[in-house]
Amino acid sequence: MTQRILVTGGAGYIGSHTVRELQRQGYDVVVFDNLVKGHARAVENAPLIVGDLLNPEEIRAVFRRYPDIAGVIHFAAYVEVGESMKNPGKYFRNNIQGSVNLIEAMLDAGVNHLVFSSTCAVYGTPENVPVTEEESYKPESVYGASKRMAEQVMEWYDRTKGLRFTPLRYFNASGASFDARIGDAYKPASRLIPRLMEYILGQRDDFMVFGDDYPTPDGTAIRDYIHVDDLATAHVAALKYLWNGGESMAFNLGTGKGSSVMEIIDMVREVTGRDFEVRVGPRRPGDPVRIWADNTRAREVLGWEPKYGLREIIETDWRWHSAHPCGFEPCS
Repeated sequence: MTQRILVTGGAGYIGSHTVRELQRQGYDVVVFDNLVKGHARAVENAPLIVGDLLNPEEIRAVFRRYPDIAGVIHFAAYVEVGESMKNPGKYFRNNIQGSVNLIEAMLDAGVNHLVFSSTCAVYGTPENVPVTEEESYKPESVYGASKRMAEQVMEWYDRTKGLRFTPLRYFNASGASFDARIGDAYKPASRLIPRLMEYILGQRDDFMVFGDDYPTPDGTAIRDYIHVDDLATAHVAALKYLWNGGESMAFNLGTGKGSSVMEIIDMVREVTGRDFEVRVGPRRPGDPVRIWADNTRAREVLGWEPKYGLREIIETDWRWHSAHPCGFEPCS
């Protein structure tokens, strides 16, 4: 019998790519999303249930309707760092209480395998690079804190109720599907590469580089950019790991390589064939100089390897934004 997987937030950026990967590997998928940030058009060939994890009955109804759910991948969350600092209550309610409601519903339905979409923001500015899972937790935003608190909630459900879970701590999710059908549709863009694409397409007046005086080879900050399809395969691998009896364990998901902001800009120029100027502004408070993942644990335990590099990230993102300049909505 084909196994059925519930994906919360499956109409969002990373969630929709993971839905496609689950389908590619032969699983049946049910998507639960409130569509505040997600898009119904990002979900193909799977039932989409529009609901809110803050309403416990809505998620409990999903498990009653689909009693054969064998595992859950949990993306549903608010993820904007800046917004989280302005409206902390929104993030704590949604990201923590929503997770509690999901866990209670799934455990009551006899489902105890959960893959959790977490973030490297739980580490804050790390003391050590590359960053291992043993790095200390010092989140510097409400968003990062809410994700770490949700992990702690899951740790207690593991101890007390038998939940088995894997927090996947991504670094910089990037890119789009290779067929350009789905991608990062959030407007206005908040991630570096989509912001560059908007600038090239004339949707921004300028593009600001925040600091060119870092102690790095070209003076700009260094980050680990991981293709969204590589993240998708990691989620499926993590679920299989749990099904095979794996203990609850966190995994860092990145390429293990860092790229500077100027390296990104140069690659965007090369891939798109567009030349453009950028402005340089001051550093943003709290921005680390350099951060990239140590992905050894994910490679050794999950058998996962990132397949794609910076060029594929930018090529797929350019194809997506060129085909969908206003995301899933028509341009007005």
